Amino acid sequence: MQTSLDFQYIIELLPILIKYLGVTMEMAFWGFFFALIIAVAMAIVRVFKLPVANQLASLFISFFRGTPLLVQLFLLYYGLPQLLPIFSGMNAFSAAVLGLSLHFSAYMAESIRAAILGIDKSQMEACLSIGMTRLQAMRRIILPQASRVATPSLMNYFIDMIKSTSLAFTLGVAEIMAKAQMEAASTFKFFESFLAVALIYWVVVMFFTRIQHLLEIRLNKAYS
Repeated sequence: MQTSLDFQYIIELLPILIKYLGVTMEMAFWGFFFALIIAVAMAIVRVFKLPVANQLASLFISFFRGTPLLVQLFLLYYGLPQLLPIFSGMNAFSAAVLGLSLHFSAYMAESIRAAILGIDKSQMEACLSIGMTRLQAMRRIILPQASRVATPSLMNYFIDMIKSTSLAFTLGVAEIMAKAQMEAASTFKFFESFLAVALIYWVVVMFFTRIQHLLEIRLNKAYS
């Protein structure tokens, strides 16, 4: 039985895993893109308290914040095609992106809503006084200011989404975690395989954490 850590195996495995990092990042970027669109729409609905839509948005947020992401992925990939046959052709990658988008949009919507509510109400009143509609004021004045406030939390959700893509291997997506699982099963070097994938995630997260820090400095420069 092997009791020592095989550093040579980790070094050899890293380039193999990195080849699959593109799939992981593609899932994260697409998931964040669609999540942001859904989140902004729900945040606006919640801020304006639109009848029916507000209740539906609240139900959506409650469900996707109150259930595990893994369960949601299984519901979307295995359960949704049974309920709606139109989704029977959905592949695992699309299901993973859809699951990530819906799950994180529920959290992001609340962050964006809080950022919007944090903007002084007098600014909306000033916009309405010069003839803007509420949506025009939201798009031109309120959202640009709210984006500065919401950026740190949104970047945190993006970083969390990168890590959450590791669950996509349960659907059969050939991403970095899936490859690590296959390598571990074939060599029985489970610790080394999962340590290698952990190191890659760690480096990626540190990279985007640095970008987040620089972005915050840039956005707050005018307010310093």
